[in-house]
Amino acid sequence: MELAETEKALEELTKAADSESIYKFAGNLLVKVEKNAMVKELNEKKELGSTRKMVLAKQEGRFRENLKDLQVKIDGAVKGKQAQEQPPGDA
Repeated sequence: MELAETEKALEELTKAADSESIYKFAGNLLVKVEKNAMVKELNEKKELGSTRKMVLAKQEGRFRENLKDLQVKIDGAVKGKQAQEQPPGDA
């Protein structure tokens, strides 16, 4: 969501003329900033957001793989235990 907002802000900044006043929030204040400085800041924020997204996607993939491995182990353990509990000749 933050990444989409950053991209939208960058898009709007590209439409703005260099002579237009640009403001950004600094706590409870609006502060006038240079357009070039704001573009640079937003590009850095966008890059950081993209990197975070990529890292989280990799972590999610590893987590899902580990979860599948654990599920297979649990299923195997449960099946093994069920086979041991059945007395011979009941089958």
